[in-house]
Amino acid sequence: MKTVVIGGGAAGMICAYYCAKNGESTVLLEQNEKLGKKIYITGKGRCNVTNDCDEEEFLANIVTNARFMRGAIWSYPPSSTMEFLQENGLKIKTERGNRVFPLSDKSSDVIKCFERSMQKVGVQVHLNCKVYNLLVNDGKIEGVKCSLGEISCDKVVVCTGGKSYSSTGSTGDGYAFAKSVGHTVTPIRSALCGLELLGTDFASLAGLTLKNIGFKVFKEQKEIYRDFGELLFTHTGVSGPVVISASSYISKEGNGNYTVSIDLKPALDEKTLDSRLLRDFAQFKGKVLKNSLFELLPKSLIPEVIRHSGISGEAKVSEFSAENRKKLLTSLKDLRYKMAKLRPLEECIVTGGGVNVKEINPSTMESKIIKGLYFAGEVVDVDALTGGFNLQCAFAMGYLAGNATQK
Repeated sequence: MKTVVIGGGAAGMICAYYCAKNGESTVLLEQNEKLGKKIYITGKGRCNVTNDCDEEEFLANIVTNARFMRGAIWSYPPSSTMEFLQENGLKIKTERGNRVFPLSDKSSDVIKCFERSMQKVGVQVHLNCKVYNLLVNDGKIEGVKCSLGEISCDKVVVCTGGKSYSSTGSTGDGYAFAKSVGHTVTPIRSALCGLELLGTDFASLAGLTLKNIGFKVFKEQKEIYRDFGELLFTHTGVSGPVVISASSYISKEGNGNYTVSIDLKPALDEKTLDSRLLRDFAQFKGKVLKNSLFELLPKSLIPEVIRHSGISGEAKVSEFSAENRKKLLTSLKDLRYKMAKLRPLEECIVTGGGVNVKEINPSTMESKIIKGLYFAGEVVDVDALTGGFNLQCAFAMGYLAGNATQK
């Protein structure tokens, strides 16, 4: 049996490994000059390969089509990925949030691990090879047409990735392949990215990182997301871990009016924070408001908090009314901005949308339309939060497709 795997990313490499291990003559076609180009840049070059949590916790971190992924994650959970990496010579470590990284902190070592594993089982890898189209006859895959010519085969696995970071080869080819043989592709959208905010008042905060803040997102008046952690102000809006995770839920919700709320002091309830203000004001009783918050807030944030409160920064704290303290407390506990849009797809960590999961067998990743055609990885309409969940989804899908056999 001959198998062609299109795409040498996370899903493609692990899929090719298992295909060859099961005795299939396996060819991996990659259009880039090297394998795993997107893996090289993940986790800021460190590569968060998976998340060492149990299956149910893992599924809770899948934003889109978790039910479709249930069988895959139970068949190939994070523990299986960790075992695979270690068996193939990669030392790993687990950090905060159960995030798993190579011990060396080098994503290149993850790629080398996969290259070794594929070489061991005899995968034929062809780099700089562009695939043009799938060859299908009478509802069954017959091969692919690529820059090497036509390759006949019994099984094709499309692992071409999404459309984010197109410089890594994620140019959306897989969506075109799917559509060409009758599959539907759900709308492609930004996921795991920063948010652009309306206005420019926040621009002076660009580069400011806030740790241990509360973060909420509202669509119209309904809360759709909340988190606690780190946030970064940018020239166009906000980013950072809590924002990036929130973006996937915003993306899934679709069009609407969104507002973000930042709680600068989540550890303090309003009454406790009010007592803190009174102590600070007593300490700085001879000063004005703008010069009385240095022990409470980063210097660059003070003018923005005061602006949101609607109180003059020149107001003397010794003459502060309970009403003004209430306005200031609201600004500290509920600093709000209207969202303009998600950052462009090109900048996203993953792509939302993809090949419709209703047309894929969740037990094998085989197409329900074309016999012998499979899909795995980001090309499928599945996305998850940050923390190693998206790579693990790719590994699990690649594993199922690699172990599926044609009768």
